[in-house]
Amino acid sequence: MLTIGIDLGTSAVKLLLMESDGKIHKIVSREYPLSFPRPGWSEQNPEDWLKETLAGIRELTADCDKSQVAGIGCGGQMHGLVVLDEDDRVIRPAILWNDGRTEEETGWLNSAVGKERLSALTANIAFAGFTAPKLLWMKKNEPELFARIRKIMLPKDYINYCLTGVHSCDYSDASGMLLLDVEKKCWSAEMLEICGVTEEQMPKLYESYEVTGTLRPEMAEALGLPATVKIVAGAGDNAAAAVGTGVVGEGGCNISLGTSGTIFISSDHFGVDPNNALHAFAHADGGYHLMGCMLSAASCNKWFCEDILGTDDYAEEQKEITDEKLGRNHVFFLPYLMGEVADQRCKRPRYLHRAEHGFDTRRHDAGGAGGRGLCHPRFSGGGALARPRPEEEPHLRRRRQKPALAEDHGQCLRPGAGADRIGGAILAAVGCGAYPSVQEAAEKLVHVTATVKPDPEIRARYEERYQKHCLLYPALRAVFPLL
Repeated sequence: MLTIGIDLGTSAVKLLLMESDGKIHKIVSREYPLSFPRPGWSEQNPEDWLKETLAGIRELTADCDKSQVAGIGCGGQMHGLVVLDEDDRVIRPAILWNDGRTEEETGWLNSAVGKERLSALTANIAFAGFTAPKLLWMKKNEPELFARIRKIMLPKDYINYCLTGVHSCDYSDASGMLLLDVEKKCWSAEMLEICGVTEEQMPKLYESYEVTGTLRPEMAEALGLPATVKIVAGAGDNAAAAVGTGVVGEGGCNISLGTSGTIFISSDHFGVDPNNALHAFAHADGGYHLMGCMLSAASCNKWFCEDILGTDDYAEEQKEITDEKLGRNHVFFLPYLMGEVADQRCKRPRYLHRAEHGFDTRRHDAGGAGGRGLCHPRFSGGGALARPRPEEEPHLRRRRQKPALAEDHGQCLRPGAGADRIGGAILAAVGCGAYPSVQEAAEKLVHVTATVKPDPEIRARYEERYQKHCLLYPALRAVFPLL
C-alpha cells in the first residue's frame, strides 16, 4: 500500500510517496508565486496551489504501480483565508498567515471583545495572522466580496475540496482560525456571530486521520489514480510536522525551523497557558498541543544569504564558524522580517547575519512551555539541516533529538527534514487502516537516530547574550512604527 503526503507550503508544495512500512519511493517539489500587493500584505492564488499539487501528484506517481496508491494526507500553511462563492469559485486571492493588514481588527478583538473572553471561547487570543481578523478586515474593506462568501476554508482544505468535493477541515488547522472552541472541538457560535458569518459557511470538522471522501471521478481520471483513493482531513503544517517527527501523545516536543519558527508541545489533555503566550490548539493525533510561534525563522538565513550575499550555498557561508566563535558575536539581529506575531508594527529591521538572532525562538518558549518543560526536543524544517550544533540555537538548554523514518530506503529524507509531508503520509496510512492510531503509527515509523547534547561552555556564552537580547524588543517596540 502506498500513501501520498503533501506539504502545502508558502513558497512550494512538497510531496512524497511512502509505503506503509515507511519506505520512501519518491520526493517532488513544485514552486508557485507569492504576492505582496502592498507593504505588509501577503497573498496567493489558490488555483496556483491546485495546479502545482496536481502536477506534483502526477510526477510523484509516474513510475509507480498507481493501483497501490490508497490514500492522500495533506498538511499545509495555517490561518490563510480562502473564500468561495455559491459555485465554489475562489472569490479573491487567499490572505496568508504572514499577512499583516489586520492590526486594527486584531486590536479590536483583544480590547473590545477582550482577551479573557476570546480565551474562554477559543482557548486563544487574537493575532494578526489568525483567520478571524482577516474576515473582519474583509467585511469592512471588501463588503461586496464578503457578501458573496458561501464557504470559508483554509489552504490545504481547498486542495482537499478539489480532490473530493467535500468542504472539510481538521481540528488542528481549525484551531488557528480563532473561530473554533478548541476544548469542545466545535465551531464557536459567538465567534462566528462576531465575525458576521454562519456555521453553514464553515466546513465540516474532522479528526486529522479521518477520511473525508475519495477522489472525484474526474480527478481520478486526471491523475491516473483509482477513484477509491481515500483523502484524510490532514493537518495544519506544525501538527503534521509533529506527527512526522513522532511528537505525539503526552509531553513530546518538536521545534520547527522553516519560513516561520515554532515550538510545539503535545499533550493528551486540553490546557491553556495562563498568559495566553502560547497557542492552545488541537493536535493531529486526536489530542492537543501548545505552540509558540515567530513569523521569520530559517527565512532570515535565506534572506541574508540569497538577497545580501547573493548565494544559496549556505554550508559554504557557515564553514568558517568554529566552536570558538559561537556565542562571542556582539551584534544582535531582531528577526522580524514579516513583523512579530504579537505586533505587526515591528517590521523589517534587517541587520547582520551571524548576529545572535536565535534568541527570539527561546523567548517564544515562554518559560518552558507554560511550566510543562521541554524534554529532548526534536527538530524539523529546512533550518534543521543546518550545522548540527544545538549551541547555535541558544534557547536549547536541553538535548535535541534527530528523528528519521524507520525505513530509510530509496530517495531518502535527511533526518529532521520533510516532516510535514511525512506526517501527511502517516495520517493517510492511519485513515486507510494500516495502523489503528496516529500514535502507534508514529511509534513504529519514526525513531531517534541521534541525540545531540549542548556544550556547557558555549551554552553559558549564549546565556549571557540572551539576557541582553531580552531587553531589546521592549526598548525598541515604540521605535518600529517610526521606521
